[in-house]
Amino acid sequence: MNKYQYKVQGVDYDVEIEEVEGNLAKVNVNGISFEVELQQPINPAHAITKPKVVAPQPAAPRPVAAAPVQPQPAAPAGAGMPTKSPLPGTVTSINVVVGQKVNEGDPILVLEAMKMQNNIEAECSGTITSVLVKPGDTVMEGSVLVTIG
Repeated sequence: MNKYQYKVQGVDYDVEIEEVEGNLAKVNVNGISFEVELQQPINPAHAITKPKVVAPQPAAPRPVAAAPVQPQPAAPAGAGMPTKSPLPGTVTSINVVVGQKVNEGDPILVLEAMKMQNNIEAECSGTITSVLVKPGDTVMEGSVLVTIG
């Protein structure tokens, strides 16, 4: 097994390649297992010594149609308390943008799981420092959705 550490937009990822078979790879990212379909199969002789790994990329922040909010440089992007997904599902809408102030309990996004719309609320008061998902993204339980500084 090969282990790698990546930092993408200030977020650390521990990636462990468990198995590569043809164009399918079993990887573990921050303790969450994924089956990844590769664009091209890796030569088994090279899979042991030089695996080709693409780190997961958090989505770029995408503002929603709301009142304009002036970003405030109070905290660096990604700094603060992470708000994690309580269950696996699909992000259907995002109600905040980077720089927006929120209070504990404010709805920050909607996550669809098992055909139910679940409001994900801010776990603390502060300013949104990063939004790591976009509408349509599928997330696993424990995935970081936004950070509040």
